[in-house]
Order: sequence, then structure tokens, then C-alpha cells
Amino acid sequence: MSAAGEALPRTVRAFAATVVLGRLNKLGAAIAAIVAIALFAEPFATLRANRIVSGNGLAFWDALPASAASVGAALIVAGAGIALVRGRAKLRLAAGAAALTAVLVLIGLVPGHLVAPGNALARIGAAAGFWMLVFAFAILVTDAIAKLELELGPAARLAVLALAALVVGAILSSGLWNGLSVMKEYATHADSFWQDGERHVELALGSLAAALLVGAPLGVACQRVPALGGVTLPVLNIVQTIPSIAMYGLMMAPLAILAARLPALAGIGVSGIGPAPALIALLLYSLLPVVANVVVGLDGIPGAVVEAARGMGMTARQRLLAVELPLAMPVILTGVRIVLVQNIGLVTVAALIGAGGFGEFVLQGLGQSATDLVLLGAVPTVALAFVAAILLDALVEIIGERQG
Repeated sequence: MSAAGEALPRTVRAFAATVVLGRLNKLGAAIAAIVAIALFAEPFATLRANRIVSGNGLAFWDALPASAASVGAALIVAGAGIALVRGRAKLRLAAGAAALTAVLVLIGLVPGHLVAPGNALARIGAAAGFWMLVFAFAILVTDAIAKLELELGPAARLAVLALAALVVGAILSSGLWNGLSVMKEYATHADSFWQDGERHVELALGSLAAALLVGAPLGVACQRVPALGGVTLPVLNIVQTIPSIAMYGLMMAPLAILAARLPALAGIGVSGIGPAPALIALLLYSLLPVVANVVVGLDGIPGAVVEAARGMGMTARQRLLAVELPLAMPVILTGVRIVLVQNIGLVTVAALIGAGGFGEFVLQGLGQSATDLVLLGAVPTVALAFVAAILLDALVEIIGERQG
């Protein structure tokens, strides 16, 4: 074969490789690799004879009825294939959502396939393969939403969140997951679950409200008096470096002494353990994001706007309330978002000092070596933080659009 004849196939191969690599999505390649490992190398579900014994991992194909496994695998592989190549964000969003929904439905079919009717002792739990699939397609959905952010807008993102909540709610109300061990743990602890959930929300929102009441005026003072800010912000930054467990511990002794010496405080619930030390610790953790974002927000207001307000005869108080704080609100709300998401997680640790919340289930599960009881506390905590972040992000964007 001539040199020209040999060069032509090499050129064709090089062109084909360029086309393939050009259409390959790097994130999609990682997602496809995770999906492949989850389907073929990791167990999809775990079967245990009872609540306390260790279980046996079952592969995707063994854990499900043949027909469900085939249809589910087709949807999962199709989603991974769409993720693998560059394409429209809307198609990637639809594929990721469909595959994620399929995975959630499939795990609910496992108990009916593996557990004999009337067997109340057997436990079916999600294994590594299930969580890897959830992680992979959640990343695909998140990436698609991020690329569609300008096109979707905050209202559309809230609609996507509402749709996701409806899907999960429909699965829960249908009883599809009732055979899973985590739902059996919920059935056992249903009353305390909602009580601890209410306490969790109260501590997270209560500490946020306290941080706004203290931190917003302090932030204004730090912005007006730079010397005060030069002292306050470093101190609050040091507070952030204290581990949460240590912070809760530091609160216990002083509050126990105060409650012992001042019975009136003990009468309103202040003690060395319980919600009081947790609330104070959360307040201390919350101050830096609030104070810092108030300072940054006020510093970012154009001087011409402030001068125009002054020229209109507005007093310093009127300028602050009617002009400066409204303009700084998107930045301030960004700090609020940080605080709320942070505190939702930190409340879980507060269960160590008897504050309640979903952390109670995490501690009980760890003490009993009951993974599903840990999940009963961890999954709602993650869901609360996720929803709070999306809601506040949308609120920040809506306010920013109105100001623009």
C-alpha cells in the first residue's frame, strides 16, 4: 500500500477519535463509571435475617424480579448513556430524573421479591450500589439544573423541587417502601420522629432568628465603625474554629451553674443539658456569617446612592432602613442561607447534650449498631438542608432580579 493509501485510514481514525472525544462529557464519563460499578460490582440491597445480625449483599440482578431488573437496568443504562455524551441540558435533566426515579422505585420492589409473606423479622436495606446510583443521577440532575439556571429561573427551580417532593411523597404514601428496614424503624419510632423533627426545626430556625437579632445590628455597627469590625470579626472567626462537640461541652458547665444559682432560669428550661446550651452554641456559630455579610452588603452599596438619599433629606436611620439594608439584602440573605444550612447540620450533633432533634436517631443507631436507625435521622437532616438551600437561593435571586 502506498504512503497516501496508509495515511487515509489513519486520518479517518484520527477524525473519528476527535469526534468521539469531542462529544464525550467528562462529568458524564465519571457518572457512567459509577453506574457501571454500582450495577456490576456492588450489592444493590442487603438481606438480614433480623434487625441486629449482619446481612448479605445482593447484586442488582439478584435483588429484583427479572422483569423489573431488565426494565430498570435499561432506564439506568440509558440515563448513563445520555450523561456520557454532550447534549442539551434539558435532555440530561429528564434522563437523570427518570433514572433516579427508577432507582427509588426499584429499591421498594426488593422486599416483595426476597422476603416471604408474614416474615416480620427479615430486614431489607439499601446497599452501596443503590447509594452510588442515587449519587450518580443526583449529580447529573444537579449539573443539568446548574446549566439551565439562567433559562429556568428561580420559579422553575422551585417547581422542580416541588415535583421532586411530590414524587417522593407519592412513593411514601403508596407504601412501596414499607418493606424496607428504614421504614420499619420509622413505624416503630413514628411518634418520636415527628417530635424530634419539630425540635430540630425549632433549634435551627430559633438560632437563626437570634443570630439576626444580634448579628444584624452588630454588623451595621462594624460597618459604621471599622475599628469595631477589626476586633469583632477576628473574634467571631476564632469561634468558628471551635469543634461543635467542644462548643456544646463548653456551654454545659456555665449554664448548669447559672441554673443552680438562679432558679428562675431553671424554671424556663435553662440547664446544663438540653436545648439551652445548644441554642447558645448555634447562636455563636451563626454570628460570623450574619455580621460579615451585613458588612459586605453595606460596603457594596454605591456611594452615589447614599449621597442621593442624604440629599433628599433622609436621616441616617431612614437611609439605613429604606435604602441601604434593602439594597444589601441579597448579600445578607446569602449569609442567612449559610447559617440555616450550617445549623440544620449542627443540630444533629446537639443530640449529644440532650437537645433532641434527628440526631437522637443517629446516636441511638450508632449505639445499637442499627444502620437503618442512623439513616432515619441522617436522611431527613440532609433533605432539610437541601430544601433550605434551594429556597433561600431562589429568594436571593428573586430579590436581586427585582432590584435589577
